[in-house]
Amino acid sequence: MNAESSAAEVVGLRAVPWDGAGHGGVRRKVVEGLVQAGLFGCALLSIFTTVGIVLVLAVEAFEFFREVPLFDFLTGTEWAPKLAGKFGVLPLVSGTLMVTAGAAMVALPIGLLTAIYLSEYASSEVREVVKPVLEVLAGVPSVVFGYLAVVTVSPWIRTFFPSAGVFNVASASIVVGVMILPMIVSLSEDVLRSVPRSLREAAYALGATKFDVTVKVVVPAAISGIVASFLLALSRAIGETMAVALAAGNSPNMTLNPLEAAQTMTGYIVQVSQGDTPAGSLEYRTIFAVGLALFVSTMFINILAQWFVARVRMKYD
Repeated sequence: MNAESSAAEVVGLRAVPWDGAGHGGVRRKVVEGLVQAGLFGCALLSIFTTVGIVLVLAVEAFEFFREVPLFDFLTGTEWAPKLAGKFGVLPLVSGTLMVTAGAAMVALPIGLLTAIYLSEYASSEVREVVKPVLEVLAGVPSVVFGYLAVVTVSPWIRTFFPSAGVFNVASASIVVGVMILPMIVSLSEDVLRSVPRSLREAAYALGATKFDVTVKVVVPAAISGIVASFLLALSRAIGETMAVALAAGNSPNMTLNPLEAAQTMTGYIVQVSQGDTPAGSLEYRTIFAVGLALFVSTMFINILAQWFVARVRMKYD
């Protein structure tokens, strides 16, 4: 009998094995089973929630397309469900694409350059300050951005372009670009920092400068993750609601002028959801038809991002 066993007997303690035998093993199996069942239930809940949303959209949209031909919905250039019974979704798609394109012009270059600076040039002290600030920016509610667009960005645009309206696509694009900026910076910076240091050292050993290493080695090595962050951010921009509804206006126009008002798909959903449209009517079902079109658009972008990452991703040992 060793010293540890003698000490245990003196104080009246008995070691309980946790290797599957005895009460301790049974208790551990029960706890692990409960944890596994809980995790499995969370996974099923996520799946059922997604399936339920898709089913609701599909069923209600099917009832809508029983009265409105799908071809007219996809190719029509007038959207006036209440006034003229026109159900062409192209004006809403046009407004959504204009806001998304404008937000991309604002956020993509600034976000990528900021990520490169934080990853390759910034000191640890600067990085510890900038990243929390970006995280705070990501937590600002979208309705606040919309309010700032109306009271600040739009008047600023009108000082340079007097012909611009109070509600315009340009102001919506700017605030949405600022909203998706933290996502691009965070994801791109993580991807850039994940590039192996050996690649940088090999380039330095060949006499490359810091700029050459960054532009010709690090960025190409991380291009798959950078493009994926771009596509995910654009998917967020397409689905943005309150900021666009406040800043862009509620005029479904087919226009390429960013100084004019326009209406996006999400903006229309907000407008109809205010309660003025009777439930079950054709105008009410336009919410689900537009929502289904929005869902298909964002799903296509996500699939494109996954395909691109799988195709050009580089693996390092």
